Amino acid sequence: MTDSSPPAPDTSPRSRNIDRLLAVMARLRDPAGGCPWDLEQSFATIAPYTIEEAYEVADAIEQNDMAALKDELGDLLLQVVFHARMAEEAGHFAFDDVAAAIGDKMVSRHPHVFADQHAATPDDVKVTWESRKEAERAAKARRNGGGEALSALDGVTAALPALLRAEKLQKRAARVGFDWPEVEQVFAKLDEELGEIRAEIVADGGHDRLEDEVGDLLFVVANLARHLKVDPETALRRANAKFERRFRAMEAALAAVGEQAGDQSLEDLEELWQAAKRAERSG
Repeated sequence: MTDSSPPAPDTSPRSRNIDRLLAVMARLRDPAGGCPWDLEQSFATIAPYTIEEAYEVADAIEQNDMAALKDELGDLLLQVVFHARMAEEAGHFAFDDVAAAIGDKMVSRHPHVFADQHAATPDDVKVTWESRKEAERAAKARRNGGGEALSALDGVTAALPALLRAEKLQKRAARVGFDWPEVEQVFAKLDEELGEIRAEIVADGGHDRLEDEVGDLLFVVANLARHLKVDPETALRRANAKFERRFRAMEAALAAVGEQAGDQSLEDLEELWQAAKRAERSG
């Protein structure tokens, strides 16, 4: 068995930098002379910043900008420290508890590294990971009284971006057999949902009905991406970036001749768009 005992206390510069960051946050939250803005924050007010910083990490990775990635990871770490500090002030837990809990979780979910299990492929690791997560969810339900029956969808947080949550819900359902076996069946469902949107437009059943049908379409698109082994959130981010690049190139072409997009016809804008598209592909 691999030794998973904890290492000796760390006195390296890395450890000192963590201690310094914790001390900085404690000072910012000190009622006697701390920062007024930091002092008035709560878990709820900081949560949007935490989400934003995670997306900025993803963007730095997408841009392959290592200097930005270093900065953004620091900003994300600050969010963890901020939440942990507020929790410590309220007597719930501290940063060390957060670090200890995730360390324990990683050891538990990697028995092929820290115990006697064997995992030859990444897929083997995923199976072990998911089985451990399910065991953790069951244990949590028992601790909380176990009043409700366990669901395959337990633990898919409602706070996730809708597209990402759709994919995760579908993956959970697929693990218990609720899934189309062939991608062609997903295409058929996609055609069905498009038809329902067209029918709803003709019927003019109101905004809520139309919103419902568009939601169904997006849910099927996420399902299609999953079947094709494409991450829908990443795919949409790339599509957004591609649209922005081409639109900005179109604007730059107009600015070079002293014109603006708002003064052009749709046909002229489409021509410029296609030119930007061709230039990007040839480059």
